[in-house]
Amino acid sequence: MQLTAEHEALRRTVAKFVETELNPHVDEWEAAEEFPSHEVFKKLGDLGLLGIKYDTEFGGLGLDFSYSMIMAEELGLVNCGGVPMAIGVHTDMCTPAMNRFGSDHVKRNFLAPAIAGDVVGCLGVSEPGGGSDVAAVKTTARKDGGDWVITGTKMWITNGMKADWCCLLANTSEGPVHKNKSLIALPMDAKGISRSKITKIGMNSSDTAQLFFDEVRVPQQNIIGQEGMGFMMQMLQFQEERLWGAMSSLKGLDRLIDLTIDYTRERHTFGKPILDNQVVHFRLAELRTEVEALRALTWSAVEQYVSGKDVTKLASMAKLKCGRLAREVTDSCLQYWGGMGYTFDNPVSRAFRDTRLVSIGGGADEIMLGIIAKLEGTLPGTGNKPRKAN
Repeated sequence: MQLTAEHEALRRTVAKFVETELNPHVDEWEAAEEFPSHEVFKKLGDLGLLGIKYDTEFGGLGLDFSYSMIMAEELGLVNCGGVPMAIGVHTDMCTPAMNRFGSDHVKRNFLAPAIAGDVVGCLGVSEPGGGSDVAAVKTTARKDGGDWVITGTKMWITNGMKADWCCLLANTSEGPVHKNKSLIALPMDAKGISRSKITKIGMNSSDTAQLFFDEVRVPQQNIIGQEGMGFMMQMLQFQEERLWGAMSSLKGLDRLIDLTIDYTRERHTFGKPILDNQVVHFRLAELRTEVEALRALTWSAVEQYVSGKDVTKLASMAKLKCGRLAREVTDSCLQYWGGMGYTFDNPVSRAFRDTRLVSIGGGADEIMLGIIAKLEGTLPGTGNKPRKAN
């Protein structure tokens, strides 16, 4: 994809923000198992970085999706996974459907404050009984007077402990599972909501919560788009989420390879640098090649998405490859760091823990494989279809 001077100017802005506002505090935030999301988001909002691809009428920059991906790529420079993920949930996971399908009421009351950085958003899809199987969600929203009355539980909710509002997927009718769901903008200060923190093995600086809804009332006008179309809208949101996940990993993987080259050049065994062993420098060369291949795939998908094409398959491929490659890169690099790689605060061990989530969150590897196989026509019952490029 051809990037412009405007793309590069945005890249410099994000890189400077990471260098001055995020990385100096990462170790502190990781130890605290949270970061000051309201403070950080407000600074991002003041720079216009929370609404890059959204309507100028509501405070966005009105640019296309490729600019949002520039920000995602530069967030890979953050020295942990938790903070970028929290930002990405706000910018590319809980707001796309609202921008695309939301009413003026919803946009003014939820999207505009999110773009300004005045509030923190979260996405409420996954539940204790399942995350990747979106059609199986059990949370319900029934009509009563002019309200939705919401009952249920959501699980693994990034930003959940601090979020001011939630883009909630709930069953709003008894119809077929792909046609009975709606997205609802839910204020998190509504009566009947409680939260419980989830402690994880990685992504420590990003707060994660289980949310409980006990007869929570919100106005029916808080619905996002058309009633019963929530499943479809969430599938569209997933395209952007999965591309964000792949793009935001690239520079982090490059950084790990760079750090490992430097370390193995300085660390000696049997009278020579570890890097001088062919098995080591060949493996690092192979990993770098894989990262470049993922970069090409991801930017190709972004280019096609910007041009209006359905990139469900390419986004699924990028997400699948990213999760698996992150495991390869972190595991290989950790091995070459030896005992130092096994210490808790080492950058490679932190990445080893953080990036493991990529193959789980936003649709597990197996879900990605199922989507790809279905679109390839190789699943039982799908028939033999000609292979298409995307």
